[in-house]
Amino acid sequence: MGEYMKNFENMDEVEKKARGLLEERGVTINDIADLVYFLQSKYHPNLERSECLENVDRVLSKREVQNTILTGIELDILAEQGKIQEPLLKILQQDEGLYGVDEVLALSIVNVYGSIGFTNYGYIDKQKPGILESLNDKNSGKVHTFLDDIVGAIAAAASSRLAHRAAHTE
Repeated sequence: MGEYMKNFENMDEVEKKARGLLEERGVTINDIADLVYFLQSKYHPNLERSECLENVDRVLSKREVQNTILTGIELDILAEQGKIQEPLLKILQQDEGLYGVDEVLALSIVNVYGSIGFTNYGYIDKQKPGILESLNDKNSGKVHTFLDDIVGAIAAAASSRLAHRAAHTE
Protein backbone atom coordinates (compact mmCIF):
# COMPACT_ATOMS: atom_id res chain seq x y z
CA MET A 1 0.00 0.00 0.00
CA GLY A 2 2.95 2.34 0.34
CA GLU A 3 4.28 4.75 2.94
CA TYR A 4 1.39 7.17 2.58
CA MET A 5 -1.15 4.61 3.83
CA LYS A 6 -1.90 4.08 7.46
CA ASN A 7 -1.19 0.61 8.78
CA PHE A 8 -4.40 -1.32 8.11
CA GLU A 9 -4.06 -3.20 11.41
CA ASN A 10 -4.13 0.08 13.34
CA MET A 11 -7.43 1.23 11.83
CA ASP A 12 -10.66 0.83 13.74
CA GLU A 13 -13.47 -1.24 12.28
CA VAL A 14 -15.37 1.72 10.79
CA GLU A 15 -12.35 2.97 8.87
CA LYS A 16 -11.47 -0.55 7.68
CA LYS A 17 -15.03 -1.09 6.49
CA ALA A 18 -15.22 2.28 4.69
CA ARG A 19 -11.91 1.74 2.88
CA GLY A 20 -12.85 -1.85 2.11
CA LEU A 21 -16.18 -0.82 0.60
CA LEU A 22 -14.46 1.65 -1.71
CA GLU A 23 -12.18 -1.14 -2.94
CA GLU A 24 -15.10 -3.59 -3.31
CA ARG A 25 -16.94 -1.04 -5.44
CA GLY A 26 -13.89 -0.62 -7.70
CA VAL A 27 -12.40 2.58 -6.31
CA THR A 28 -8.75 2.63 -5.23
CA ILE A 29 -6.85 5.24 -3.28
CA ASN A 30 -4.78 5.74 -6.44
CA ASP A 31 -7.94 6.53 -8.42
CA ILE A 32 -8.83 9.26 -5.94
CA ALA A 33 -5.24 10.56 -5.89
CA ASP A 34 -5.45 10.88 -9.69
CA LEU A 35 -8.47 13.15 -9.21
CA VAL A 36 -6.57 15.26 -6.68
CA TYR A 37 -3.74 15.59 -9.17
CA PHE A 38 -6.25 16.58 -11.86
CA LEU A 39 -7.60 19.33 -9.58
CA GLN A 40 -4.30 20.67 -8.23
CA SER A 41 -1.50 20.09 -10.75
CA LYS A 42 -1.97 23.38 -12.59
CA TYR A 43 -1.69 25.29 -9.30
CA HIS A 44 1.26 23.29 -7.99
CA PRO A 45 3.69 22.63 -10.85
CA ASN A 46 5.94 20.44 -8.68
CA LEU A 47 3.08 18.41 -7.25
CA GLU A 48 4.06 14.84 -6.54
CA ARG A 49 1.74 11.90 -6.58
CA SER A 50 2.79 11.00 -3.04
CA GLU A 51 1.35 14.33 -1.82
CA CYS A 52 -1.97 13.51 -3.45
CA LEU A 53 -1.99 10.06 -1.87
CA GLU A 54 -1.12 11.45 1.55
CA ASN A 55 -3.96 13.96 1.42
CA VAL A 56 -6.49 11.34 0.29
CA ASP A 57 -5.35 9.11 3.13
CA ARG A 58 -5.82 11.94 5.65
CA VAL A 59 -9.32 12.69 4.38
CA LEU A 60 -10.24 9.00 4.62
CA SER A 61 -9.07 8.94 8.24
CA LYS A 62 -11.87 11.36 9.24
CA ARG A 63 -14.88 9.77 10.92
CA GLU A 64 -17.36 12.06 9.09
CA VAL A 65 -15.95 10.85 5.78
CA GLN A 66 -16.08 7.20 6.83
CA ASN A 67 -19.70 7.54 7.92
CA THR A 68 -20.62 9.14 4.61
CA ILE A 69 -18.91 6.36 2.66
CA LEU A 70 -20.74 3.69 4.66
CA THR A 71 -24.11 5.38 4.23
CA GLY A 72 -23.82 6.17 0.53
CA ILE A 73 -22.45 2.82 -0.55
CA GLU A 74 -25.07 0.97 1.50
CA LEU A 75 -27.81 2.92 -0.26
CA ASP A 76 -26.26 2.14 -3.65
CA ILE A 77 -26.08 -1.58 -2.81
CA LEU A 78 -29.67 -1.67 -1.57
CA ALA A 79 -30.80 0.03 -4.79
CA GLU A 80 -28.85 -2.50 -6.87
CA GLN A 81 -30.58 -5.30 -4.98
CA GLY A 82 -34.00 -3.70 -5.40
CA LYS A 83 -34.43 -3.45 -1.62
CA ILE A 84 -35.66 0.15 -1.55
CA GLN A 85 -39.28 1.10 -2.05
CA GLU A 86 -40.58 2.90 -5.12
CA PRO A 87 -40.43 5.61 -6.26
CA LEU A 88 -37.03 6.05 -4.56
CA LEU A 89 -35.72 2.81 -6.05
CA LYS A 90 -36.19 4.02 -9.63
CA ILE A 91 -34.74 7.43 -8.78
CA LEU A 92 -31.58 5.85 -7.36
CA GLN A 93 -31.23 3.24 -10.09
CA GLN A 94 -31.45 5.94 -12.76
CA ASP A 95 -29.38 8.48 -10.78
CA GLU A 96 -31.92 11.13 -11.69
CA GLY A 97 -30.39 14.56 -12.09
CA LEU A 98 -32.96 16.36 -9.97
CA TYR A 99 -32.59 14.01 -6.98
CA GLY A 100 -29.74 15.95 -5.34
CA VAL A 101 -29.55 14.06 -2.05
CA ASP A 102 -26.42 12.30 -3.29
CA GLU A 103 -24.69 15.65 -3.72
CA VAL A 104 -25.92 16.88 -0.34
CA LEU A 105 -24.44 13.81 1.35
CA ALA A 106 -21.17 14.35 -0.51
CA LEU A 107 -21.03 17.97 0.66
CA SER A 108 -20.65 16.71 4.23
CA ILE A 109 -17.20 15.49 3.13
CA VAL A 110 -16.32 18.64 1.22
CA ASN A 111 -17.24 20.77 4.21
CA VAL A 112 -14.54 19.17 6.40
CA TYR A 113 -11.78 21.24 4.74
CA GLY A 114 -13.41 24.58 4.04
CA SER A 115 -15.05 26.50 1.24
CA ILE A 116 -12.41 25.87 -1.46
CA GLY A 117 -13.67 22.30 -1.46
CA PHE A 118 -17.06 23.42 -2.78
CA THR A 119 -15.44 24.89 -5.88
CA ASN A 120 -13.29 21.80 -6.39
CA TYR A 121 -16.28 19.53 -5.93
CA GLY A 122 -18.50 21.43 -8.36
CA TYR A 123 -15.79 21.42 -10.99
CA ILE A 124 -14.92 17.74 -10.71
CA ASP A 125 -18.58 16.75 -10.54
CA LYS A 126 -19.17 18.43 -13.91
CA GLN A 127 -15.95 17.25 -15.59
CA LYS A 128 -16.16 13.60 -14.39
CA PRO A 129 -12.50 12.75 -15.04
CA GLY A 130 -10.88 9.39 -14.36
CA ILE A 131 -12.76 6.98 -12.13
CA LEU A 132 -15.74 9.36 -11.99
CA GLU A 133 -16.49 8.72 -15.66
CA SER A 134 -16.77 4.96 -15.14
CA LEU A 135 -18.74 5.34 -11.89
CA ASN A 136 -21.19 7.58 -13.71
CA ASP A 137 -21.82 4.97 -16.44
CA LYS A 138 -25.50 4.16 -16.05
CA ASN A 139 -25.16 1.10 -18.32
CA SER A 140 -22.69 -0.71 -16.07
CA GLY A 141 -25.36 -2.69 -14.21
CA LYS A 142 -24.18 -1.12 -10.97
CA VAL A 143 -25.77 1.67 -8.97
CA HIS A 144 -23.26 4.37 -8.05
CA THR A 145 -25.67 7.21 -7.39
CA PHE A 146 -23.94 8.06 -4.13
CA LEU A 147 -20.47 6.64 -4.77
CA ASP A 148 -19.53 8.90 -7.68
CA ASP A 149 -20.36 11.98 -5.62
CA ILE A 150 -18.59 10.63 -2.54
CA VAL A 151 -15.42 9.89 -4.51
CA GLY A 152 -15.52 13.36 -6.09
CA ALA A 153 -16.02 14.88 -2.64
CA ILE A 154 -13.08 12.97 -1.16
CA ALA A 155 -10.88 14.23 -4.01
CA ALA A 156 -12.18 17.78 -3.55
CA ALA A 157 -11.54 17.65 0.20
CA ALA A 158 -8.04 16.22 -0.32
CA SER A 159 -7.37 18.97 -2.88
CA SER A 160 -8.52 21.58 -0.39
CA ARG A 161 -6.32 20.10 2.31
CA LEU A 162 -3.38 20.15 -0.09
CA ALA A 163 -4.08 23.76 -1.12
CA HIS A 164 -4.35 24.92 2.49
CA ARG A 165 -1.08 23.20 3.42
CA ALA A 166 0.70 24.64 0.35
CA ALA A 167 -0.51 28.15 1.24
CA HIS A 168 0.99 27.81 4.72
CA THR A 169 4.38 26.71 3.38
CA GLU A 170 4.71 29.48 0.76
